[in-house]
Amino acid sequence: VQLQASGGGLVQTGGSLRLSCRASTRTFSSYIMGWFRQAPGKEREFVAAISWTGGSTYYADSVKGRFTISRDNAKNTVSLQMNSLKPEDTAVYYCAADFASVVRTTGDEYDYWGQGTQVTVSS
Repeated sequence: VQLQASGGGLVQTGGSLRLSCRASTRTFSSYIMGWFRQAPGKEREFVAAISWTGGSTYYADSVKGRFTISRDNAKNTVSLQMNSLKPEDTAVYYCAADFASVVRTTGDEYDYWGQGTQVTVSS
């Protein structure tokens, strides 16, 4: 499975960005999809995840209420809408796929990773 993330960029505090990730697999709907991020000098952290059908979503406390994860199984894509961005959201964002039946928030559990897209929020 190959994952291609896009949509990162530079935005001012309070602004919005939408990240997208396209998967190259015919069994996309069998994967839990997640977004993680890693800021310079920090460990990778969980951001959001979504179940097979999109019926269940999970968020890190730091982004809850500001970020929304969604998926389109017909288009093999998962998206992350990021609103009210803060400088502390600055990081490289990665999409990941987990061939599992339950949503997990630990990155080591995920099977496939995209290349990452840079998000920079200026103050």
